[in-house]
Amino acid sequence: MLNPFRAGRIRVRLTVWYVTMIAAILVIYAAGSSALLWWNLSRELDRHGIQDIETVEGLLRFAPDGHLYFDEDYHNHPESKRLLERLLEVVTPDGKVLLRNQRLGQRALGGTPFDREGVGGYSLRWGQLDDGTSIRLFSRRHNIGKNPVIIRIAYVADEIRKPSQQFLLVLVATFPLTLLLAGFAGYVLARKALRPVEEMTVRAEKIDAQSLNERLPVSEENAETSDEIVHLARVFNRMLSRIEQAFEQLRRFTSDASHELRTPLTAIRSTGEIALQKQASADQYRDVIGSMLEEVDRLTLLTENLLAISRADAGQVPVRFSDFAPLRLVEETSALLGVLAEEKNQKLSVSGDGRARVSGDRVLLRQAILNILHNAVLHTPSGGTISIVVEDEGDDWVAMRIIDSGPGIPHEHVPRIFDRFYRVDSSRSAQEGGTGLGLAIAKWAVEAQQGTLSLETLPGLGCTFTMKLHRAAPLSS
Repeated sequence: MLNPFRAGRIRVRLTVWYVTMIAAILVIYAAGSSALLWWNLSRELDRHGIQDIETVEGLLRFAPDGHLYFDEDYHNHPESKRLLERLLEVVTPDGKVLLRNQRLGQRALGGTPFDREGVGGYSLRWGQLDDGTSIRLFSRRHNIGKNPVIIRIAYVADEIRKPSQQFLLVLVATFPLTLLLAGFAGYVLARKALRPVEEMTVRAEKIDAQSLNERLPVSEENAETSDEIVHLARVFNRMLSRIEQAFEQLRRFTSDASHELRTPLTAIRSTGEIALQKQASADQYRDVIGSMLEEVDRLTLLTENLLAISRADAGQVPVRFSDFAPLRLVEETSALLGVLAEEKNQKLSVSGDGRARVSGDRVLLRQAILNILHNAVLHTPSGGTISIVVEDEGDDWVAMRIIDSGPGIPHEHVPRIFDRFYRVDSSRSAQEGGTGLGLAIAKWAVEAQQGTLSLETLPGLGCTFTMKLHRAAPLSS
């Protein structure tokens, strides 16, 4: 059964990942927003500082005794009241203090003027008072009458630091609730997104060798959830179809192989039992032994074919490519069956382009030609003709056609003619020693060389088996 804990681990990981990403985004957002707020407040503070210095310039006066004071209308100016909230200091260029407002008291504001402080514009900088208070300091050189002075105004940095800190604190305070809601939403979304996967997992666990016809659910609900999940289900279903087909072929192969093996074994056993039940002469015993040896030969051939098929399915048969002339190979192979064709009074001919060359495995191609040619000899009636033609088709292919004048194959049998153990006429094939594996082995041998094997037939007009292999470069003259 499906383990809920194991099934939920992906949901938990997705949720943790989602919450982590949200947390990272919130941190970046909080840092960026706080920095932007600080920057905006700093610019606003700078603007007010410059305005305040301009206001101070219009209010300062020197008394006849050289004492610096504010105009007697100081408190009648609306701007002047705001100056009471600032830190104000007026000094000479050599650093002598001329005026400090009440809020600044005896604290020094900026110390000894630096070179060209406030000359040609406003000097802005961060600094500290004697008691460690952080400030934003603005200064400008100004002439009151004929007397040059440096006017300094400062703001306590807390005026912009506290709003930024409060804003950041509000954002941080909402983090836990935001992450909690994000985690809950992420878990719900992950669970909903993975529900089709869980359904497919439960269904897949119930599929065994006896229920390979079942498929994973692919519904419209799944399609709306995730196209990738639908694609995954379809891929699994196609894989199950291939597995089902492979199992079916294996069952059929096992059943057919068992039947084919049982037939000669039964014949050997029956022949032996009958011979033992009665007295017979030496010649009769020789006939019995000869019959048994024929069945042994048939059994040996079947075993060899089964072994070849098994090795081919397991990929244990190496394919060694080389360039060679197929016409010569066809002539060598056809010579092996010349005697059998003569016994049936058949005419066996080979023709074609001797300059054509193919890229393939000589051993495998020889086996394929031998199997198809042997099949043609067996099924072509006495007095018939069998011809093998090699043609260079000029489109990167060289074709080898085996044409017989036999009875042909009914159309309903053509799609399965290359299946293992399949016979159009099982009784005649068994009598003639066929195993039903020759054409299957031939098809595999040709396709292993990246070639094709096809059949064209008309009932009563014979068969044409066409093997095509890739053309090789001709020999240089």
